[in-house]
Amino acid sequence: MPRDPRELGGAWTRYQRLAFAAPSADLAPWVQGYRIVSWDYAEPYRQKLVPYPHVNLTFRGGGVQLHGVWSVHRVRVLVGREGMLAVAFRPGCFRPFLGASVATITDRTVDAEPVFGPVPPEPPDVPAVEDYLRRVLPEPDPRATEVAEVVAAIAARRDITRVDALARECGTSVRGLQRRFAEYVGIGPKWVIRRYRLHEVTERLAAGVPFDWAELAADLGYVDQPHLIRDFRQLFGESPTHYAQRY
Repeated sequence: MPRDPRELGGAWTRYQRLAFAAPSADLAPWVQGYRIVSWDYAEPYRQKLVPYPHVNLTFRGGGVQLHGVWSVHRVRVLVGREGMLAVAFRPGCFRPFLGASVATITDRTVDAEPVFGPVPPEPPDVPAVEDYLRRVLPEPDPRATEVAEVVAAIAARRDITRVDALARECGTSVRGLQRRFAEYVGIGPKWVIRRYRLHEVTERLAAGVPFDWAELAADLGYVDQPHLIRDFRQLFGESPTHYAQRY
């Protein structure tokens, strides 16, 4: 089946507008940032969404939905002229809002009103969304901050490739770290490590500079190149070379 040309070579920028905004200081302990998207598609477009360890709150079409962490890619169909504002919570920091294990909403989209209350009647902008969040701000949770710092370290440090080594660094057991991530992030530390190491693959692909696959696989903690390619396919739903055509 031929690919949609609108997903190749950055063509999506002709149909979509994307902007980012940082949270206000009082919300920064919980919120990673805001994403404001608008699109105009005369024909339905199947947009691939690759997963990250963020819980997201989305405002679209007068409604509000809560999206748990997704363990694999998913597809969102866009058609017509519309827009959306999304709140990305810091990994590990949504647990105080939910009042339950974040794993209970993993791979799920649920109604946000039981957590946040009725959606604002006006079309949302960042100030209105921040006021919406402030109505239900939870008490600080030191464990949430600790977990967020661990996830940030995974994202920043290329040398973190094994759960057992990370657990020792955190002063806990592998099982203890797994429980902590299930409760606060919604998905295990092995998945988070794999996701951020594969992010480095997509960055290399986007740069368009040739590199040695076997060497990169070894640097990212993989036994060999086929294991890296297999993990990439599982998470992104296509091979790295197929995915690279999007840039």
